[in-house]
Order: sequence, then C-alpha cells, then structure tokens
Amino acid sequence: MKLIIAVVQRQDAGDLIEALTAAGHRVTRISSEGGFLREGNVTLLIAAEDYQVDPILKIVREHCYTRTRYVSPLPPVAESGEFYPPTPVEVQVGGATVFVVRAADVRRLTPS
Repeated sequence: MKLIIAVVQRQDAGDLIEALTAAGHRVTRISSEGGFLREGNVTLLIAAEDYQVDPILKIVREHCYTRTRYVSPLPPVAESGEFYPPTPVEVQVGGATVFVVRAADVRRLTPS
C-alpha cells in the first residue's frame, strides 16, 4: 500500500478531486497554506495499491497547471529621498508537489 500526499493549488483542486473520484479513488482534502507566495493550497491524501500509483499520478499531472504570476519584490534599500519602485518579477507557480510513501496499514473504519 502507498499513501499519496499531493499538494496542489486551490484552483486545481476541484477538478482534480472529481477526476480522482470518477476513477474510483477515495480522497481526503485538507486546506493548507504555504509555498513561495504563501497562497492557499489543498493537500490531498490518497491511499492506493502499488499498481494504482502511476495512474493516479497521471490524473494529477493532467489536472494541475503551471501559471505565470507577477510579484513585486521587496524594495531595495535606498538613500534618504531616493525611491526606486520595484519592478514586478515573473514567477512560475502551480503544478503539484507529490509525496508517495509506504503505508504499512490502511483501514477504513465504519461505525459498528
């Protein structure tokens, strides 16, 4: 068994979760925050058999997009009376960060 932990952008999460559940996978969604721009992310937890890992990663790849954003860097230190407006910097954000770890035991508990 494997535990797939996928950190994706919030904009990609809805379609990704729909695609994963349509393919028969159970997904747990956790809201998270972090990364370079401190933006909202979604962390998905997916328990899978070893043979399901590659198809799941393919679905993640198909639904998580890289985007271009422009951010303003911190202004440089200037002498008194000088002002240099920071020029926006182009950065790539998005895609997915995926961890695949061995799971010794996975159980789905239901009320008795």
